[in-house]
Amino acid sequence: MIEQLIRTRFTDLVGVRHPIVQTGMGWVSGPRLVSATANAGGLGILASATMSFEELRAAILETKSRTDAPFGVNLRADAGDAEARCDLLIEHGVKVASFALAPKEALISRLKDHGIVVMPSIGAAKHAVKVASWGADAVMVQGGEGGGHTGPVPTSLLLPTVLDAVDIPVIAAGGYFDGRGLAAALSYGAAGIGMGTRFLLTSDSAVPQAVKELYLGHDLNGTVVTAKVDGMPHRMLRTDLVESVEANSTLKRLGPTARRTLEFKRTSGMSWVQLLQDGRAMKRTQGRTLGQMALAANTPTMLKAGLVDGDTDAGVLACGQVVGVIDDLPSCEQLIDRIVTGAAEQLERAAGAVVRPVTT
Repeated sequence: MIEQLIRTRFTDLVGVRHPIVQTGMGWVSGPRLVSATANAGGLGILASATMSFEELRAAILETKSRTDAPFGVNLRADAGDAEARCDLLIEHGVKVASFALAPKEALISRLKDHGIVVMPSIGAAKHAVKVASWGADAVMVQGGEGGGHTGPVPTSLLLPTVLDAVDIPVIAAGGYFDGRGLAAALSYGAAGIGMGTRFLLTSDSAVPQAVKELYLGHDLNGTVVTAKVDGMPHRMLRTDLVESVEANSTLKRLGPTARRTLEFKRTSGMSWVQLLQDGRAMKRTQGRTLGQMALAANTPTMLKAGLVDGDTDAGVLACGQVVGVIDDLPSCEQLIDRIVTGAAEQLERAAGAVVRPVTT
């Protein structure tokens, strides 16, 4: 385990050694992966969207039993119990609250009043400006290369527009996997990088080994962005199931959609009233149609089938394009150590290339 080699506004803000974030991936970012990341000096983030309220409480307690280092929790700002979940973070002294959608200004203020760092994920400079004006401490920006829900603009173009728009720490995500990427992000002006697929493919990840091997077998063309799984653009591993979903008509998907909605209701413990409330929130905040909201209920169940049960015939696998350049399964400590060391070396080489004019 290496000592701090790179200090940024983000490492100072959060209290971690290294400017590396393990993003909150549903069914993947549990206590085992989060604590391994935290113990290695990065910021691990629990994914709470696929947890019931009591499962989140248990996950926070387990993570705290595994590490004394700071960690975070990713929350759905539009969830019906978002405020209660934030109270849970306050109760247990969680360091960072990250959000997939912008939380309300009052919620940001409440978290900050209790010393919790608020870090929403955003996909455009205007969104960064909005949450910064509401008091967000930092933002994570993901370019189109990233896995899961993503936009069309690559990180290399999206990142500078966000950096030009706000003066809070910016974490760059989408396409990062090594020290060169961290050095590049820092050179742009980012305060660190976020990685999902790269942390999924570690020995500390609880994803079944056979599924990890499936990921490792794909190249740079091994992902596809589809809206047919949950109604929104979603980057996934290109599998037989995803190809068939892409080819099927809406009518053929109707039956499986209904079955998976029932399964999600059962596993989440949510009532029909809560599901409808969440659906209305999605419609209000994301502009989804009723059909898209029905499809959205598919996602947790289909991701669980692949990432937890290892059933790739029934499940989908969220994935970033970076899968095409990953060929090993290091521990979180090994991964973070080599990324930080590589970035420091790369930055030193780059600094040596600067030619300073001789003054007389």
